[in-house]
Amino acid sequence: MSDAHDHGEGEADHGQGGDSGEDGDRGHDHHHDDGDHHHDDDRGHDHHHHDAESVEVAVVTVSSSRSLDEDPSGDHVAAAFEDAGHEVAVRELVPDEYDSVQGTVDRLARRKDADVVVTTGGTGVTPDDVTPEAVDGLFAKKLPGFGELFRRRSEAEVGTRTIGSRATAGIVSATPVFCLPGSENAVRLGVDEIILPEVGHLVGLAGRDADDEDDEEETEGDAGTEEETEGDAGTEEETEGDAGTEEETEGDREASGESADEEAK
Repeated sequence: MSDAHDHGEGEADHGQGGDSGEDGDRGHDHHHDDGDHHHDDDRGHDHHHHDAESVEVAVVTVSSSRSLDEDPSGDHVAAAFEDAGHEVAVRELVPDEYDSVQGTVDRLARRKDADVVVTTGGTGVTPDDVTPEAVDGLFAKKLPGFGELFRRRSEAEVGTRTIGSRATAGIVSATPVFCLPGSENAVRLGVDEIILPEVGHLVGLAGRDADDEDDEEETEGDAGTEEETEGDAGTEEETEGDAGTEEETEGDREASGESADEEAK
């Protein structure tokens, strides 16, 4: 992806905070104040119980022309996460190639030290913009609301040109993945106004089943230990029973010997 393309995509998404105030309030209230419908499931479990207070982010710059030394968009992702109390697990740069993007996102999403993946670049409409296509097949679940909200907040300044942005998001290997345009302004909007306010909640929910499975495995492991202990106790009882049988056998031998002595007399 050329610098010119990055600039063009930046113009298409430049200053997309036009509707951020009103829409932001609605998004915030919808998430935090929408009562039992969104916070508690039918079993009465609080969805925020699993929220992650701190996460580790993997930052991927998709570009065939930039370098990590000249990567303002990636720099902002990293700085914004760190300023919010999170950590950067890794930063990588990959070319605008389908296999490179797909392989990198898949690998990073599986890392134990990466709770979320954020990519920048490759979401436009030129022939070399392949990020959405590369990650689409990896998504176990899509998060269409991310792209919808991102484009809606762009409309006030760029108008209908916002349809040229294909920002997308989804869950890969229980890890939220967000794909942003390459311009710094677009990254500021996506990270500061959308991703950071929700990342702890999404990370917690996406990894909840895995956490529950770990808890179940530990519980099953404890139960197995108890059964083994009971089994060991049973073995001891059997051993004691065997010892009793040996004593009975010795007693029978002694009685037989006494009988033989009496017959001899």
